[in-house]
Amino acid sequence: MQARQLRWETLAALRNSSKGRLKYCRHWLQDEDVLEGCMSPLMLSSYSGWVLDRMAGQSDQEIAPSRTSTPNKYTPRTNQLPLKKVVSASHQGSSPLSSTVLSETKGNNGLSLLEMDQEVLPTLLPSKVTEVEGCIRMYEEVHRLKGKEWLRQRQEQQEQMVRAVYDLASEQLKRFDELKELKRHQEFQDLQEVMEKSLKETQGQQEKLKEEHRHRAKVLNLKLREAQQQRQRQEELERLRKEEGQERLRRLYSIQEEVLQLNQQIDPNYRHKDLPKIDLSAYSSRGNQICGLVSGLIRTASERGFPTQVDVANIERALQEMRGLISSMQQEIAAAVEEKKRRDEERRKQQELLKKSQMKAQSAAPAQLPGGKQTKEGHQVKTDKSIMRWYQELQDAANRCAASFSAISNCKDSEVKKTKMDLQKAATIPVSQISSIAGSQLREIFDRINNLLSGKSVRSGGRNISVTQHPQGLDFVYYKLAEKFVSQGEEEVASHREAAFPIAAVASGIWEIHPQFGDLFLAHLHKKCPYSVPFYPAFKEGTSMEEYKRMLGYQFKDSKIEEQDHFLKRMSGMIRLYAAIIQLRWPYGNRQGTHPHGLSYGWRWLAHMLNMEPLADVTATLLFDFLEVCGNALMKQYQVQFWKMILLIREDYFPRIEAITSSGQMGSLMRFKQFLEVKQFFSVSFSDFFLHSIQYMHHSSIDAGAACHTLDSPDL
Repeated sequence: MQARQLRWETLAALRNSSKGRLKYCRHWLQDEDVLEGCMSPLMLSSYSGWVLDRMAGQSDQEIAPSRTSTPNKYTPRTNQLPLKKVVSASHQGSSPLSSTVLSETKGNNGLSLLEMDQEVLPTLLPSKVTEVEGCIRMYEEVHRLKGKEWLRQRQEQQEQMVRAVYDLASEQLKRFDELKELKRHQEFQDLQEVMEKSLKETQGQQEKLKEEHRHRAKVLNLKLREAQQQRQRQEELERLRKEEGQERLRRLYSIQEEVLQLNQQIDPNYRHKDLPKIDLSAYSSRGNQICGLVSGLIRTASERGFPTQVDVANIERALQEMRGLISSMQQEIAAAVEEKKRRDEERRKQQELLKKSQMKAQSAAPAQLPGGKQTKEGHQVKTDKSIMRWYQELQDAANRCAASFSAISNCKDSEVKKTKMDLQKAATIPVSQISSIAGSQLREIFDRINNLLSGKSVRSGGRNISVTQHPQGLDFVYYKLAEKFVSQGEEEVASHREAAFPIAAVASGIWEIHPQFGDLFLAHLHKKCPYSVPFYPAFKEGTSMEEYKRMLGYQFKDSKIEEQDHFLKRMSGMIRLYAAIIQLRWPYGNRQGTHPHGLSYGWRWLAHMLNMEPLADVTATLLFDFLEVCGNALMKQYQVQFWKMILLIREDYFPRIEAITSSGQMGSLMRFKQFLEVKQFFSVSFSDFFLHSIQYMHHSSIDAGAACHTLDSPDL
């Protein structure tokens, strides 16, 4: 029991020592330092002395019971000390740290081994110690030799294994290189075969493509030659078509000129109106219809590009009809002249009665304007010479004004260009701001324009502008201002009819203070709208159709003529502005003077308009717009004479317009007709006057044309 108890104490002491508390790895065989302990020199452990002491004490205790009869008797403490010293001395050479470790162990446990056991170890003989130590050393040496032998065998075994593995790896590497070389050689052969096969296929495809390319090139060359021949044939046909078209167009123009000349031959024969039992109005109406038909055919053919043979045939039929008409008229006139010789006496009496009737009519009606070639029914073939002189004077004045500021227009100096631009903006921007407004805003616009024309500074674009900044500035502003007012009538009034009155009020006020503005305004108006003269430009030989259309007031964009509706809309806007100007005056000005271009000019325009042959679609539109704007003012001013004019329009002039109007131009005619029919207050308020006028014209043998000439002057 005591020995077992000592073992447990020994195990407890070892467990509590510094090495007993170390952690050991279970996989120590996997470390690289496995054989390091076998190769290091053998040494006794620091605990070897203590172990020997314990073993010696145990052996003494086993021997003691056999020598004595008392097993419980302990050996005295005095015998223990020399033994400890001997053991210590014997262990100093092999394990000098045993006593130190022993004392350390005792220090860790807190109690010494002697105090724990409470017994006396027996003395150990030196020979026994030496024997044990020798056994230990022999065991260690044997163990060391075994370890070296095992290590040597293990190294040889490892070297053999390494040589075997190396030989095997070398053989495998050789086999791998051979296999790789064989595979590379096979792949090279396969690739070479594929390339040869691909090369043969590519060469075959190239040959096939070359053959197809040659075939396609041959086909394309054939098609190209055919296309070139076709294009040449088309160009030749187009050239021939254009030449034929131009020849037809020249033929049409020559036929139109001949038709117009033949139509003019009807007018001088109106002097035979007094012949008995003869009425040439049907010839005149039919001649006008033929002229309108020819003009319509030419206009339609021009819009299509070139006339066709059918157009030429139609116009030639119209020419033949006109020639037959002239021939019939001349035959009828010749027959009437023969009859006239037999009835000279009766005709002289009728002429005396006619002169008396005309004298009575002149005493109650305005005097006729001088000049103007008249027909039998009083219609003029051309515009009156005095009107043309007035028109030409206005155009000359406008050209002189434009030439006077040519220096500022053509100057390259940047400062002069800037001044020109500022003056143009100062003149045109206020006009653009005029709309259906009244009061202070309209007056402010008028003052700005008046101050600019008077030489005062005005504010425009954040700068002070004055016409005195350039010697030609005033003429430039006059010209641009008049041009802008006409453009407002052409654009603004055409779109918004109510804008005619505020624009006309400002223009009339400027006209009263600055007469030069009025002349330039009329020049620009007549140039853009020759019907405001009124003036129908004649077609002259050598004049292109485009140039002739421009003379009539048409506009061209990209060599294409504007549509008829747009043309009529622009003409309507300018006539409305003109009709508003002749009846309005600036409300804030001096109203004691006369209007610079008052209602008398409007009456003159209306009279000359009715004295001329009507134009399809144009005359009805202009008369409608003019009468709608200033008809009331003319009625208040001229009263009875105005009703005579209305009667003439309804009874004589409207049928003439209707006779020359085609089915596609009935819009303006119907508006004019409805306007005349809606104004029922004409017939309601002056029914007696209409009856008296009809009776008077019947008894005095005054035809509608003569009545129109008597109304040419508004003076009562």
